[in-house]
Amino acid sequence: MDPLTQGLAGAALPQAAARRGAVAVAGLLGFLAGMTPDLDVLIRSSEDPLLFLEYHRQFTHSLLFIPFGGALCALLLHPLLGRRRGLTPLATWGFCTLGYATHGLLDACTTYGTQLFWPFSDVRIAWNVVSIIDPLFSLPLALAVVVAAWTGRRRFAVLGLCWAIGYLGLGLLQREAARALGEELARARGHATAGVVAKPSFANILLWKTVYRAEGRFFVDAVRTGWAPLQCPGDSIPVLDLDRDLPWLDPASQQARDIERFRWFSAGYVALAAPGSNRVIDIRYSLVPNEINALWSLELDPAKEPSAHAAYVVHRGDPQTALPRLWRLLSAADC
Repeated sequence: MDPLTQGLAGAALPQAAARRGAVAVAGLLGFLAGMTPDLDVLIRSSEDPLLFLEYHRQFTHSLLFIPFGGALCALLLHPLLGRRRGLTPLATWGFCTLGYATHGLLDACTTYGTQLFWPFSDVRIAWNVVSIIDPLFSLPLALAVVVAAWTGRRRFAVLGLCWAIGYLGLGLLQREAARALGEELARARGHATAGVVAKPSFANILLWKTVYRAEGRFFVDAVRTGWAPLQCPGDSIPVLDLDRDLPWLDPASQQARDIERFRWFSAGYVALAAPGSNRVIDIRYSLVPNEINALWSLELDPAKEPSAHAAYVVHRGDPQTALPRLWRLLSAADC
């Protein structure tokens, strides 16, 4: 999730475990430790644009690394904060470790995938129950953390954690309702429903994007759950076929290997942006859920040397036109 929410979750758990006189410092240590795993974004290479995809949400986010991550945070933060607030090194480590522990689990609740079981598995766990930014999740949690720190009463942090867990549980129920609506659309097209997945759209758990594969194509639709269910059929696109779509590509080239790395990161949801294009896209994400408007892609170049990497490109899109369409799907009675 966004760094602020990661910090808030990291603050709430040690606050809930702290004695009354240590609630504020426990929250501060947990807040900083809760954001620390995302420092893995600094693992980059100017020569290899995809290196950060392999390391982001990898070892720093794994369950096995939690006590070590907490120790590294404590090593830095105890002299700066813990010792000055009268904490023992063990107490500082405990608060940092609790804060650090929330990060990978919270990321796994989103849709991007987190290697929770590294180094035993490189499978990216994604439970698809909350958007990476969701004010309804974050703001009550922020209020609980601030009030707990201000009053020194851990009960407010406990309430914040209950809100967070309850909201994620509601997201799980909404995900299953969204998937059922997506399966109805698949059946109406005469397609099998086993592969339908549902992902929350931006900043809410009411409007969802459903994706499935059938007849050599990906089908992308939007569904709205809740009191006024809505199904909005969307686009489809052929699944990437290297022989058909990129016949010029040398299978032994670095660009071909980069496609496979990108395919792993994208859980196989890759396609050619358009016929004749040299751009491979991840079709899972877009601001408007029933559109295929990728947020990132690989740019390939037939003129590159066999050892040259493909280019990784982020597409910002046009929020001024996309957000009104998103709002219409959220609020309107029809598509």
